[in-house]
Amino acid sequence: MKMIVGLGNYGYKYEKNRHNIGFMIIDEFAAKLNSVINKSKFNALYNKVSYEGEDIILLKPQTFMNLSGQSVVPAKQFFQIETKDILVLHDELDLKFNEFKYKQGGGFAGHNGLKSIGQMLNENIFDRLRFGIGRPEGNMDVADYVLTNFSAYEEKVLFDETIPKIVDTLLFYVKNSINDTMNKYNIVKKEPKKKVEKPEEQKTEEIKTEQPL
Repeated sequence: MKMIVGLGNYGYKYEKNRHNIGFMIIDEFAAKLNSVINKSKFNALYNKVSYEGEDIILLKPQTFMNLSGQSVVPAKQFFQIETKDILVLHDELDLKFNEFKYKQGGGFAGHNGLKSIGQMLNENIFDRLRFGIGRPEGNMDVADYVLTNFSAYEEKVLFDETIPKIVDTLLFYVKNSINDTMNKYNIVKKEPKKKVEKPEEQKTEEIKTEQPL
């Protein structure tokens, strides 16, 4: 059994915040599986769903972000889930808006939700799906920035394009390993190579040939 945890802050005022992207993704994933995350336990909302024979616990901590571990650990213990079978969906400042990457274990990069989970589990080997929100422009404080709402344009892109794509990757993750998921979906965008100019005297002697390129 796997457990997928969407991180966010509970309450209407935080609903569309950048910090709540984990809630947004996990709700759409539940809807894809014809379910709603509406059971209350573990200081969280949760539900148990199935996909092609695989049982999955969907969890939305209701503790505020920096105490997320107080929901994750009791749920893990109750359902007897191994730490390596936990996937946490969270916002990521170090990725551009709309970029996402899977990650296996690692540090917390200043994210208090991840930090709380790691400290209460006493290990950090759980999987993550990092969704990029970018960094604030100008002198805006990061703590203020993550609690701002996505713009109307960003919200449209999220729900029309990106989150449906992420939901499909989650369906793959449920049936496969984190390494297979990273290899399939962590696509690195390569910068185009810069053209190296040849010395002027060589350019005059260059023979051009047609190529199907």
